[in-house]
Amino acid sequence: MNDILDDPYSRYLELRQIDELKDLFDKYGWEASDDIVIEMAGTQVSGIDVGEEYNKKWQSPIGTRKCNKEAFIVIKNLSRDPWIPSQPMDREHKPQHPYSS
Repeated sequence: MNDILDDPYSRYLELRQIDELKDLFDKYGWEASDDIVIEMAGTQVSGIDVGEEYNKKWQSPIGTRKCNKEAFIVIKNLSRDPWIPSQPMDREHKPQHPYSS
């Protein structure tokens, strides 16, 4: 957990916020050995090939990532995220309102 202090981006976090994160990790039983990932959400990636001549004010080259003003950080614990594929029902499917064409 102390590794976050060595990260160059830690200057954006106050020590109080790091303590709050530690408290949350303790509250949910997360451990230092868990696979914790920090991701940026609320971003957009340009998927349109605009060519070489484009309006730079309104368009971006393909693959350009922009952070929206409401972008946020997501902290995921992949070690505690169970992946369970969908299973077939254990009974015959009889919908209340059958589909009619």
